[in-house]
Amino acid sequence: MLSLKNSLAVLKKTDALLEGHFVLSSGLHSPQYVQCAKLLSKPNHAKKFISSLATKVKRRIKSFDVILSPAMGGIIIGYEIGRLLKKETIFCERVNKKFKLRRGFNINKKAKILIVEDVITTGKSSLECVRLIKRFGGKFVGIACLIDRSKKLRMSKKIISQVKLDIPVYKRNKLPTSLKNIQITTPGSRYLR
Repeated sequence: MLSLKNSLAVLKKTDALLEGHFVLSSGLHSPQYVQCAKLLSKPNHAKKFISSLATKVKRRIKSFDVILSPAMGGIIIGYEIGRLLKKETIFCERVNKKFKLRRGFNINKKAKILIVEDVITTGKSSLECVRLIKRFGGKFVGIACLIDRSKKLRMSKKIISQVKLDIPVYKRNKLPTSLKNIQITTPGSRYLR
């Protein structure tokens, strides 16, 4: 497995760990952003990261049937973990701002579902996935993600991450002076049209 130190080195080497002033998909502001797409654009580095996460999943979750990933960020990671653990992998997409299963994907009743994400901050996308699983009668067993930067989520015991980062987030009206003077970047994909 990849250590925390080596994981951070990979994130920096692939330019996936960014510094600046970012507005996250949640609307919160942050001085750092993890652009997993940059990591995933370097397959040799991403392979180590995802293999390590798959090993952690195998150790912690003894039984599950299907991987569900939210589009866009989780698709590649979900696919790779599914390939490594020999599990079916599907993804959901936003339709009218809500996650839906399309392309003939389905969740069977009582199927045990693992959610695979790129980054978890507020857990909003993951919670939307949990609701989708429940609508189909499936059973949510946990979440695997490359980066966990969440704080105090009620589902935090079900999160398996390759790296846990403690990066502060701020509401727009509570920005520290250090962020107020930096141009804002909005890197997420939730609100793309």
